[in-house]
Amino acid sequence: MSETVDWKQKYRDSLVEMEAEEGRWRHAEQVLRRLIGRLCAAGMGVNPKLDDELIALAAANRRNADADELAPLAVSLTAAVVAVDAVSPVPTITFATTDIQTRVAIKSLLERLPVSEADRSTTQTLIAELAIAKNDAALASIVSRAADLIHELSEHLARERQQAAAILSEVTDRLEEMAGYLTESNDASRSRFDDTQTHSDTVMSQVRELSNEAGSATELALLQSLVSARLERVATYVAEFRVREENRLLEFTGRAERMRARIANLEREATELHSRLASEQQGARLDPLTGVANRKSFDERFSEEIAGKPRAERPVAMLLWDVDNFKFINDSYGHRAGDRVLQSVAACFMAAVRGGDFVARIGGEEFVVLLSGPKLADALQIANQVRSAVEALRFHFRGTPVRVTVSCGVTELQEHDTAEAAFDRADTALYRAKHGGKNLCSAA
Repeated sequence: MSETVDWKQKYRDSLVEMEAEEGRWRHAEQVLRRLIGRLCAAGMGVNPKLDDELIALAAANRRNADADELAPLAVSLTAAVVAVDAVSPVPTITFATTDIQTRVAIKSLLERLPVSEADRSTTQTLIAELAIAKNDAALASIVSRAADLIHELSEHLARERQQAAAILSEVTDRLEEMAGYLTESNDASRSRFDDTQTHSDTVMSQVRELSNEAGSATELALLQSLVSARLERVATYVAEFRVREENRLLEFTGRAERMRARIANLEREATELHSRLASEQQGARLDPLTGVANRKSFDERFSEEIAGKPRAERPVAMLLWDVDNFKFINDSYGHRAGDRVLQSVAACFMAAVRGGDFVARIGGEEFVVLLSGPKLADALQIANQVRSAVEALRFHFRGTPVRVTVSCGVTELQEHDTAEAAFDRADTALYRAKHGGKNLCSAA
């Protein structure tokens, strides 16, 4: 029973996690809809026709319109932007700091979406369009489509939660059935005990009466008659008791066989559910493209490392990686070629780590490696070895050799460090490596 209760608790925990995940996506959808409203407001005043389209889009956004309503609005908005550009081309815009931050935030959100392989091309397309978006209307369209994608993800999570709830309900019904069986068995045992006690009392009563009658009997014939009558009654009681016991045994055996079959089915289903749950939990923490840990797993592991043992006892180094010129590879050879690059680079990282180390993909072409043990100088040496291994990879796309390199920022976790401070140091080192010519490793 304790193992079954553990399964019940695991499914409850799974439901709680799904509800929390659904809540996060609902929040992300709300943030994106606020971005749509702000972008619509920022784009007002360029052209009356464009203003009308932005007003319609903002109104639909305020009432939480779904994809079916937003899609034609996006089409008409695009047509209005094209018409405005044809009449009087919009001047080149020098994006302000807030606009750049908005783009970075949208790009980060798109990269962190835990989409399936079927939807991943959609996010990559949105990221590519984001890089070349020249006005607020284009940004509004990207944000709107991203909101639709997040809405679909939240609906998918809701369906999974309902399925998990149905499974939990079925397990609960089986547990109640087992509890009922145990109650029936206990009642049957009590009934058998009472029947046995009654039978014993009846037989002893006949023996006592026979003893009393035999003591008072004065003739042998009378004594024989009394003994014969009492023994016949005892025999009748015993025969009736035996019949009741046989019927009780048949009923108990049948009930036990039925419950044994139910338990066997429950054990089989529990094993299958355990495998499915373990697979889903593992898949939720892995990047589907490269097979390494995802951003969620990294955040959990990084928090553990920050709050772990003192650094003097167990040094931990963080290697922040970025694939050089990845956008050029995607644009020139297609996303399939970019996928192959990411998979091969991730394989290089995995081949370089040991048992206690950790590899994760935290963004489009960004990876993190956590090394347990080496100090900063040794970690930088390891990073350069991995960088050389990636440089030695040979890629050919469409018959053309393509050189793939990576840059890395290395830092060592310090005593009383925070996650933000450590990550900022690694990011600063990576920035130096990228602007120092790329295919470099820099320490901070």
